[in-house]
Amino acid sequence: MTVEQQLRKLAGKSGITRRGFMQSALALGATTALATTIADRAFAEPKMGGRFRCGLGHGATSDSLDPATFLDLYMQTVNAAARNNLTEIAQDGSLIPELAESIDTADAKTWKFTLRQGVEFHNGKTLDANDVIASLNHHRGEASKSAAKELLKPVVEMKADGANAVVFTLEDGNADFPVVLSDYHMPIMPADGDGVDWQSGAGTGGYVLESFEPGVRTTLKRNPNFFKEGFGHFDEVEVITIADVAARTNALTTGEIDAMDRVDLKTAHLLAQREGINIVETSGTQHFTFTMRCDTPPFDNVDVRLALKHAIDREAIVRTILRGHGTLGNDHPISRSNRYHADNLEQRAYDPDKARHHLKQAGMEGLSIDLSAADAAFAGAVDAAVLYKEHAAAAGININVVREPDDGYWSNVWMVKPYCAVYWGGRPTEDWMFSTAYAADAAWNDSFWKHDHFNELLLAARSELDEAKRRSMYEEMQAIVSNDGGVLIPMFANYVMALSDKIGHGQMAANWSMDGFKCSERWWFA
Repeated sequence: MTVEQQLRKLAGKSGITRRGFMQSALALGATTALATTIADRAFAEPKMGGRFRCGLGHGATSDSLDPATFLDLYMQTVNAAARNNLTEIAQDGSLIPELAESIDTADAKTWKFTLRQGVEFHNGKTLDANDVIASLNHHRGEASKSAAKELLKPVVEMKADGANAVVFTLEDGNADFPVVLSDYHMPIMPADGDGVDWQSGAGTGGYVLESFEPGVRTTLKRNPNFFKEGFGHFDEVEVITIADVAARTNALTTGEIDAMDRVDLKTAHLLAQREGINIVETSGTQHFTFTMRCDTPPFDNVDVRLALKHAIDREAIVRTILRGHGTLGNDHPISRSNRYHADNLEQRAYDPDKARHHLKQAGMEGLSIDLSAADAAFAGAVDAAVLYKEHAAAAGININVVREPDDGYWSNVWMVKPYCAVYWGGRPTEDWMFSTAYAADAAWNDSFWKHDHFNELLLAARSELDEAKRRSMYEEMQAIVSNDGGVLIPMFANYVMALSDKIGHGQMAANWSMDGFKCSERWWFA
């Protein structure tokens, strides 16, 4: 790699400042002129204009503008362009108000959110407290299947305090409640009768929806009345589904798109050497799983689940599938970046003998199972499943890898087939992650797993204010999920994206891919 290529790669790194770049560039032996030229482009002040085209390896024809249904990065990115929440995760990982102007509580049980005044929806309506209440109630109905329903379950009352404030009363104290309201299922939409207008896509965001073709493309134009100063620089935004990674990469290198997610890790080093391309990588809570339905034999047997967990070589998976762009998983969803990660929990290792022992305990020697996978689940999912099949064979387990179609994977395979590959972006807090996918009645409990003591701990930890006790509870929950749960988590994966070097950006958020979904709002043409 030439010095210039090294500098372009360095300039694309998350969090690097111009000063830090210049110091590193000179240390690499670059001339001041070359370093300055690249820095001028990479760290240029934001400017307005241009059509930003974002190619994503997500999207399905079943997609809807209803936020209760959002499943993957395509709709999350469209939503973040058009709508806003009460709170958001900032680029440095901190929680900040978004449509809220201030947040107040005395006991973590009663919360008052005072709204920004003068914010307008795309349809001209002025934001008020009724819009907030209607938007959140959209997920709380008895018939609701929204993944946000469980997150809002602790809310016993929402009421307007005048036109510009909402007061929430919770069952018990929850110090994480403002973080919960940043969830991508909970944008604020205009109230409409007894519900909300989600069909039009109208929001308060930096871009106004022009056209929406589910699983194909969405186009938006800049909102001239956007309330955030210094954000929303593009004139137009186009979000495009390009499921095939080779096609996505080709679109970027030929200039058909300006940015892409889910870089092919096998060829990332080659893409980084291409003129005009920057690779950007962030580390957070993203993890890839093989998920078993615990309500379906043979996965209803904990010894079978443990056998399958011991039958995978995690180090080989991280090395081969992630090409080192990630870390080992330990069969629970809490990453090293989370506040209460269980550092003391022993790392599960590849052990065919232990796997055989658990199969014998279950009376299921010579186990044969199907494992559904498609690269729609995560890049390299099929290869990971095939590699897992080879590992498991040493334990006497026969895994039949079923290659599923990419289109419709999230509606036809996930939470339908008994054992399948799954992508999770993770969540910023332990309570949020566990409440979303591991609580017994969670809408996205994709392993259909129920554990009484786990659910008791989950409720107790949420309102526990003693730091040491709260940590102990979350560590115990991680151990329970690892040893009893129906999810095999071999790896935490970095978000690896590729951008045209014409794209400027600040510090890159790590909570989700594409700058926490907010690429259209936060990026610009340099």
